[in-house]
Amino acid sequence: MSELELFPGEASEPRPDVHTEVSRENDRPLAARMRPDSLDRFVGQEHLVGAGTAVRSMIESGELGSMILWGPPGSGKTTLALLLADATDAAFVAFSAVTEGVARVREVIAEAKARRAASGRRTILFCDEIHRFNKAQQDAFLPHVEDGSIVLIGATTENPSFEVVRPLLSRAPVYVLEALSEVDLTRVVELAISDEERGLGGRGLSVEPDAMRLIARGADGDARRALGVLEGAAKLAGPDGTVSTALVEEALQHRFAVYDKGGEEHYNLISALHKAVRGSDPDGALYWLARMFQGGEDGMYLARRLVRMAVEDIGLADPSALLIATSARDAYHFLGSPEGDLALAQAAVYLATAPKSNRLYLAYGRASRAAEETPAAPVPLHIRNAPTDLMKSQGYGAGYEYDPDQPDGVSGQTYLPEKLEGRRFYEPSDEGHEDAIALRMSRWEERRAEARRNTMHQEPPEPDGTPQG
Repeated sequence: MSELELFPGEASEPRPDVHTEVSRENDRPLAARMRPDSLDRFVGQEHLVGAGTAVRSMIESGELGSMILWGPPGSGKTTLALLLADATDAAFVAFSAVTEGVARVREVIAEAKARRAASGRRTILFCDEIHRFNKAQQDAFLPHVEDGSIVLIGATTENPSFEVVRPLLSRAPVYVLEALSEVDLTRVVELAISDEERGLGGRGLSVEPDAMRLIARGADGDARRALGVLEGAAKLAGPDGTVSTALVEEALQHRFAVYDKGGEEHYNLISALHKAVRGSDPDGALYWLARMFQGGEDGMYLARRLVRMAVEDIGLADPSALLIATSARDAYHFLGSPEGDLALAQAAVYLATAPKSNRLYLAYGRASRAAEETPAAPVPLHIRNAPTDLMKSQGYGAGYEYDPDQPDGVSGQTYLPEKLEGRRFYEPSDEGHEDAIALRMSRWEERRAEARRNTMHQEPPEPDGTPQG
């Protein structure tokens, strides 16, 4: 049977040899052996399991309902589900959405209905990685959660708002688990070192204080990782050995970034990069860029985002920003990774240290809204194209003035539909190059106003002698 199934008092297999059982226990990873079997041994998540909290009340009363446990790897989701199940007389069935599908869900639910009809016992269905199920697969739980056939405990590392269907969220409240603190992880490691029955207490190990701190820091909030690093370093140290920082560093090897290119953390990190650039913090920009690269992000995706920052947050305050960003994109495309990473880093720092203006972004938004509001506004006759005599006879292009030939290079004519005359979409800031643009636009407006006044005071044209009427 691929999933874990615990039916208290229903074991049917013969009891294995004691020595074989001990051997099997020692063969299990330290993290599995040290999984807490009571709240007293559960470390962290005080906001969920502390006195008076909802989850603790469920465990103490043995009355629980369906729920979603959301938290990072190694924060205790599976352990908490097991503790909840242990507090009841319910059957506990666990499976992973990564390896099993709706067919297995139907099978488990059929067994749950039969069990409840025969003995009255309920079934707790623990679905790990529930976000891996699609909408239709998640919908399969709904009627059985609603009629009480199963108590569903779903575990996910992804934001349930995006990954779990709304009807299921309305029936299963979300409890958020946090990454364990370094203090919590130190406690987890200390318990493993002192536990003679399940941990490393019988090996005579000692752990240097700096090595302990390194394990807690290097585990990145993940208890499973902390215990894995401890176990690896302990093997290197040997019986009665000392776990040093050098051995911990070797056991840590490479700390993989907590990053899922398709999940919430992807959007969190790109948001952090964008906001560091927008906030003119080159150090923050470099850090988040490096985090995304180390998490396996596609460099061309990062290049596209940098180009967007150049036009959205900098715009005409520094027109070179777009050139720098597109050049960095081309350099990365030409060099690839890791050599091309530096081109994107250069662009990120340039953008972060450039003057900022979103006036172009706002101007285009205003112009777009105006275009939506006036989709039929005619083009003024004087700026229409007039390639045929008929069009010229209809006034197309009549009175058009070629601005470069006018005094100071500016005429008094307008370029917006009559309905929108006088509207201003682009208002340059006083940042960087836009300061010069603002001065130039101000001079042009003065000249246009003067040209219009001069046109109004001109004498009407002399009659050409053509008979009238």
